[in-house]
Amino acid sequence: MKKLVVFLLLCHVASAVKHSLKYFLTASSGVPNFPEFVGAAMVDGVQVGYCDSDMKTAEPKHDWMRKLIKDDPKHLEWYTLKCYGNQHVFRANIDGLKQRLNQSGGAHILQRMNGCEWDDQTGETVGFNQYGYDGEDFIALDLQSMTWTTPKHQAFTTKLRWDTETARLKHNKYYYTHICPNWLKKYVHYGMSFLQRTELPSVSLLQKSPSSPVTCHATGFYPDRALMFWTRDGEELHEDMEYGEILPNPDGTFQMSVELSISLVKTEDWGRYECVFQLSGVKEDIVTKLDKAAIRSNKGPGFFSEFPADLVSGVIIGLLLLSGGIAGLYFWKIPRNGFQPATHQ
Repeated sequence: MKKLVVFLLLCHVASAVKHSLKYFLTASSGVPNFPEFVGAAMVDGVQVGYCDSDMKTAEPKHDWMRKLIKDDPKHLEWYTLKCYGNQHVFRANIDGLKQRLNQSGGAHILQRMNGCEWDDQTGETVGFNQYGYDGEDFIALDLQSMTWTTPKHQAFTTKLRWDTETARLKHNKYYYTHICPNWLKKYVHYGMSFLQRTELPSVSLLQKSPSSPVTCHATGFYPDRALMFWTRDGEELHEDMEYGEILPNPDGTFQMSVELSISLVKTEDWGRYECVFQLSGVKEDIVTKLDKAAIRSNKGPGFFSEFPADLVSGVIIGLLLLSGGIAGLYFWKIPRNGFQPATHQ
């Protein structure tokens, strides 16, 4: 199974670019010092817009997005209205869920991840619209059958009600098959130089203690279509591997890591091991040999005292932010290979 996963990842790295437009909306209840509603727009994994319940207008995040807004002011107006409207809808939904599930107190999070993907070679587009509640899948739209599906019996009442809302279903189908792809193509056109750039990472070997696994950490790369693994004598290792998620950096680049357990590695065999980083569109791999002299270890009182600052911030962002939007106290985990289009379940 691990070989199959790595093979599929390699195919993903080598395949044609699929562009994506994703929206992350989150409502919270019982979370102190945190906005009741937050929204973020992402293009190809890069945050391009933001709003929350404490703001009066949506906010573009890049110069090329600001240029688009300048050319089309109604675009920002649409986002601002949507942000304001969704605040009330999400607040009502989370209040209804709490009542239905007999949740009188505590912290609760309702999230929606929706958008579309576009293959610029084949022209194929797919849409998705999924909800999560308190960190778990709750309900999703199947665009093929135009019905809602859910793994939770608590959401069955919602499914039955939403399945009868034919006008909303028709709007969803038109939006995810026409409007969303057209907007995505427009965003890619405006942000082409930024979104289609390539940045290579810096790679470090990290170790908490002499008995801990050695972490190969790559940061500062773009795009996020990357693969990293350990090899021995040039052969990829699959056993005892811990593959980290690709996490965003504050500057719009990405980072990832992979651990190697060295408990069974003899000292004289260290030279046989290498960390390999592969980035989509780049022919040459970045290879880092397992070398004790090159390892950066933690020697201070805190776990991150001598670890790179971007590793710390990346972990924090990964836990506290949802791709630059929010996550709060609960985190609805996105699959490793990105958001999955809504299909038959």
